[in-house]
Amino acid sequence: MAGLLTALDREVIESLEKGQIIARHLDDSKSDNLTFGERMADRVATFGGSWTFIILFVSVLSGWIVLNVIGLLQAPFDPYPFILLNLVLSCIAALQAPVIMMSQRRQETKDRIRGENDYRVNLKAELEIRQLHEKIDHQLAHQWQKLVEMQQIQIELLEERNGDAG
Repeated sequence: MAGLLTALDREVIESLEKGQIIARHLDDSKSDNLTFGERMADRVATFGGSWTFIILFVSVLSGWIVLNVIGLLQAPFDPYPFILLNLVLSCIAALQAPVIMMSQRRQETKDRIRGENDYRVNLKAELEIRQLHEKIDHQLAHQWQKLVEMQQIQIELLEERNGDAG
């Protein structure tokens, strides 16, 4: 059975035997260890998934199109079919996608660590509950034994009393 235990399982069993707390505080606000690129990836992903970005993006697109449609009467810098706009949008998408994926990968790592922590805590709780059940079962068996002994003594006393009376 010992060969089937994972490192996490052994860690939980050790903490149970030593009476240690196994839960780890996962502080999401710790950004001391993050590189500049990781912090930027998180900021870009946060901004790219916000209403501020959507509203700003729609405003810039609308402004670009309006300036160039009105500019058709004069000299537009990006006439219809807006080839320069398509190039800019493609560049934004080409840069934004990998940055968002970097941020998601970091979030996935945090989620995995959180899941391992939850597993440790749940496993320890389950083992402690089993120990409590065993202790309660032992206490109940012990109480039943004492009750049987007390009843036996009562029966003997009643038999002595009946023998003396008769």
